[in-house]
Amino acid sequence: MSLWKKAAMSSAAVLAALSLSACSKGSSSSSSNNSNKKASLTLWVDTEQVGYYKSIVKDFHKKYPNISVKVTQSPNGSANAKTDVGKDASKAADVFEVPNDQLGQMANAGYINPLSPSDTKKIKSDYVAQAYKGVTWKGKVYAYPYAQQADTIYYNKSKLSANDVKDWDTLTSKGVVATDFTNAYTMWPIFFSAGTKLYGDNGEDLKGSTFNSQNGVNALTWIAKQKSNKGVMQTTNALNQLKKGNADAIMDGPWNAANIKKILGKNFGVAKYPMVTVGGKKAQLEAFLGIEGFAVNSHTSDAKAASELAAYITDKKSQLIAHKEAGQIPVLKSAVASSAVKSDPVAEAVIEMSKSGNSVLQPKLPEMATFWNGAAPLISGAYDGKIKASQYKAQLAKFDKEISKK
Repeated sequence: MSLWKKAAMSSAAVLAALSLSACSKGSSSSSSNNSNKKASLTLWVDTEQVGYYKSIVKDFHKKYPNISVKVTQSPNGSANAKTDVGKDASKAADVFEVPNDQLGQMANAGYINPLSPSDTKKIKSDYVAQAYKGVTWKGKVYAYPYAQQADTIYYNKSKLSANDVKDWDTLTSKGVVATDFTNAYTMWPIFFSAGTKLYGDNGEDLKGSTFNSQNGVNALTWIAKQKSNKGVMQTTNALNQLKKGNADAIMDGPWNAANIKKILGKNFGVAKYPMVTVGGKKAQLEAFLGIEGFAVNSHTSDAKAASELAAYITDKKSQLIAHKEAGQIPVLKSAVASSAVKSDPVAEAVIEMSKSGNSVLQPKLPEMATFWNGAAPLISGAYDGKIKASQYKAQLAKFDKEISKK
């Protein structure tokens, strides 16, 4: 499961803990420490990533022989980075993987520091624009980006054509789409298609959400109508339904591409999201765009060495290894332009979804924890009918108030 889906489904109530100021040992991720001195670092990655990051770190050690690195799995997965680091930042890893929607919360709590001016300049110039925006909080960069993630449509080519999956109505009339209306990461973006905003244009405006409107009502109305759509299957395990042959298409991300390829074999198909009709208008079904990165713990004993590690494990070679081993879609321009990525249909679909008008970059406001907790029951309530149409406006107003207060 993706970092984003895990975070959206299990966002813990950690706002209070993270609001406590964390004391930093340095003013930035880069320090004046001499990289030639000996340093011992710990790197947190997800369980399934440990193997290939050990190989990457082995090469890192050849370049920096005085820096030893222990690669270990994150206590509760990178989707819960803010929780794990927040328990005791002084005992957390020097470098850890983190989804971009947690950066604002962690920066405000003092658990991470901005990158050095030189590293910031490099990320701005050498990485795709959305990656730079994704790891930027209040004008400063807080993580080294290495991958982009957005849901796409995966489909069985023996049941559906490339043309069929271009429009939701056609797709669901000719086949069955399995998806999860209890998952806000997957389903909230229909609100974007309906014309609403979440925390404004840049995702940092606390009072900038516009879903408490007729457009928001239109989004909930669309969601409710899917309950009676015979071409839509509600499930918390779409992959399993695809495997059983009960579904012809699913909405999923690049993290599951390898598994889907095994299921569909020669009939594997992938495409950007279809068009939908919401509020009487045709619109592109959008998705959340997530940027994965590595942040440096502000409590590290050697910020210079930690920054060198974070930069190395997000360079071109490392991003291409992550792409080969786990299907991660690179964000470094030179890696995106590589033949390996250009020949990958999943990468092509995700990169297409990452474009403006196809997706919205996940906001980084600390209040996103409140958003994830409240968005899922709002969506599922509309879908299963527990929230009636007459209640939509009041429920949207209530939710808007909840996520707009500090």
